[in-house]
Amino acid sequence: MIIAGVTGTIGTGKSTVARMFAELGAFVIDHDRISREVVEPGKPAWQAIVDVFGNAVLNNDRSINRQALADIVFNDSARLQKLNSIVHPAVLGEDQRRVEQRKRIDPDGLIIKDVPLLLEAGPEIAHLLVEKIIVVFASPDVQLKRLIVRGVPEEDARNRIKTQLPVSDKTKFADFVVNNDGTLDETMQQVKDIYSRLMGRTP
Repeated sequence: MIIAGVTGTIGTGKSTVARMFAELGAFVIDHDRISREVVEPGKPAWQAIVDVFGNAVLNNDRSINRQALADIVFNDSARLQKLNSIVHPAVLGEDQRRVEQRKRIDPDGLIIKDVPLLLEAGPEIAHLLVEKIIVVFASPDVQLKRLIVRGVPEEDARNRIKTQLPVSDKTKFADFVVNNDGTLDETMQQVKDIYSRLMGRTP
């Protein structure tokens, strides 16, 4: 079994690329989705967040109000670290559970982990999660246009791009780079090539 990580920065299209791998037969583990699932009402991470931050971070249906929680930790590094110490182990535990389950089902298959912040802690940490790193690249102009199309105000979009590790820096640590500036067909062709190489079908 091969485990590869797909990453990039906001607006590069990493989730689109992950879906393309799924269409080709890969099993995708979406870390953004897991991070939402592990804090659903009644789960251990949810209870830990409520214990630390109180009922003020809950919606009427008892789900976590992500914006309220973000407002609390945004300028408080100690509280952000505490939140991360609750959520990250829960995400990694669920990640590992899914990997082990998939290994039993398809021991010769490909797992793709969609992890937005895969490289933020450095390539050494990234390689504890995955064997190969796939970085999805898009130029800053294309990133900006995509965010604006999503309805993000231009100034906010520029700020979001600036606060993230530049995708050009991430490509230095990539085993594979997908250039997602072009058409979906062009992107899919790159994904097919990488899929074939990961599965050992081409040199």
